Amino acid sequence: MRYKLTHRTKYNYFGSVSTYHSLVCLQPRQLEAQICRHFELRISPAPAEIVTRTDYFGNTLHYFSIDVAHKELIVVAESDVESFAKEPVNEPLSMTCQAAKEHIWGTRALKVDLLQYLLPSHFIAWDDEITAFAQRFFLPDKLLYTCVKDLCHAIFTEFKFDSNFTTVQTPLQTVLKEKRGVCQDFSHLAIASLRSMGFPARYVSGYLETLPPPGKKKLQGSDASHAWVSVYIPPFGWCEFDPTNDMIPQERHIVTAYGRDYSDIAPLKGIIFSSGRHTLSVAVDVIPKGR
Repeated sequence: MRYKLTHRTKYNYFGSVSTYHSLVCLQPRQLEAQICRHFELRISPAPAEIVTRTDYFGNTLHYFSIDVAHKELIVVAESDVESFAKEPVNEPLSMTCQAAKEHIWGTRALKVDLLQYLLPSHFIAWDDEITAFAQRFFLPDKLLYTCVKDLCHAIFTEFKFDSNFTTVQTPLQTVLKEKRGVCQDFSHLAIASLRSMGFPARYVSGYLETLPPPGKKKLQGSDASHAWVSVYIPPFGWCEFDPTNDMIPQERHIVTAYGRDYSDIAPLKGIIFSSGRHTLSVAVDVIPKGR
């Protein structure tokens, strides 16, 4: 399926901003099952230049700075992306949890390559309660792929999606205790659970085409950024799972970036020179263009 993506971010400042520096992580990845055919970034006020670079994880970042006084900043990212269906994983060929752990930790080059996805990161740490939660699913003689699916199914069925409950700073222990949050929280919890059991997992940011109720027209700006997880499962390699929707990502999932957690690949990171507060609004459209 081919999609037109529009991600519009608007900041309104109560006081004048003299200088703003930002990193933008919004360009979809080039992958085996995904092609980004065009990407354009429009910024107002216009920066003197936009510098493109590739980060450590292989994501495309854009840096810009604005050195004129302004009270409003608008960043619009437009992409033309083609996404393809992925071959289903032959689940019975997955290693058991015990065999997978021995393979990952016993193969030195592989362990070194995956270590960053095995250790705690900025937003992902675990305690005895998270470890106990994970132990429900990861039994030594059970297939690892099946265990990850069971973990995601439990998050989907036992937790409530609540966009007003958490912020990016809400501890995972609170998410686990209250059993509510958003896709970012559920992905972080799944990753913490996996890492606590010794399995490599990474955070995926991107978009999911949402479908309107039957008979209703899709509203402009009604989509949103999405997050899910990628787990290293021998012998397949990286496999993706969406705990928020209890599904295996396919062509409706569009990947923007991979990282250890949200902090690595936030859509916009900025430094503002201002003494006032600001408001933020984000509107996203994922529009199918056909095949």
